[in-house]
Amino acid sequence: MIPNKIAIITGSSRGIGAETARLFAENGYAVCINHVANDAAAEKTKNEILGKGGQCIAVKADVSVASEVTRLFETVDAELGPVSVLVNNAGILKDQCRMIDISEARFEQVLRTNVMSCFICCKEAVKRMSTQNGGTGGAIVNVSSGASKSGSPNEYIDYAASKGAIDTLTRGLALEVADEGIRVNAVRPGLIHTEMHASGGEPNRVDRLQSKIPMQRGGQPEEVAEAIFWLGSEKASFVTGSFIDPSGGL
Repeated sequence: MIPNKIAIITGSSRGIGAETARLFAENGYAVCINHVANDAAAEKTKNEILGKGGQCIAVKADVSVASEVTRLFETVDAELGPVSVLVNNAGILKDQCRMIDISEARFEQVLRTNVMSCFICCKEAVKRMSTQNGGTGGAIVNVSSGASKSGSPNEYIDYAASKGAIDTLTRGLALEVADEGIRVNAVRPGLIHTEMHASGGEPNRVDRLQSKIPMQRGGQPEEVAEAIFWLGSEKASFVTGSFIDPSGGL
C-alpha cells in the first residue's frame, strides 16, 4: 500500500475510467472520480470504493472548461491533498460517418472535449507537481487510442485526429518536464468492450471486428486499467514519453 498518494481520473464514472479508479484505490491511492453527466454511475463507483475501505470523492466538472478544471483541482487540494497522478481519460465519440459528413461544429466539439480537456488538466497538474514550483513530482497518464495510428477512416476521423493530438502532447510535455520530477506517458487502447461504441451508433462494434485482432478477442476495461496504473505508479519510474498499446496485437 502506498499512503498519501492521490489520483485524479477524468471521465471515470464508468468504463475504463471507473476500472482505473478502482485499481488505484485498491493500491492505496486516494481517488477523485471526475464526471460530467452521469451522477448515478459516479456515485456507484465512489460507493464501491468507499465500501472496500478506500478513500474517494466524486467531483462533477466539465474538464474542457478551464474554470471547471480549476475548481476540480482546488477541490482535490482541499479534500484530499496535492495530486500525485493525473489520468486524462475523458473523451467523446460521435456517430460513425465519412469525413465529408462531419460538421465543423462536431469536429470542434470533439477536439475541445478530447484535446483541450487533456491540455488544461495537464497544466493544472504540472503547476502542482513540478519540483520547480515546489512540488514533489508526479505522473500523468493520457488515454489515447489505437485510432491515432489507424485514422479511423469511414468511422471517426475527428476522434482519431483528437487522439493523434494527444500522442503529440504526451511526447512534447514528457520531454519538457522530465527534469521536474514529472513523468508523462499514454496508453493507446485498441478494440475494448466499453459503452463508448454505442455512442458511435454500433454497440457491438468490437464483436464485428474482433476477427481482425491477432488475439481474436476484444479487450476488457480492466486490462487497460492495469496499463494505466503501471505507468502512473513508481514501478514505471524510468518511463516517460512512452506509449503502451493494449490492443491484442492490432
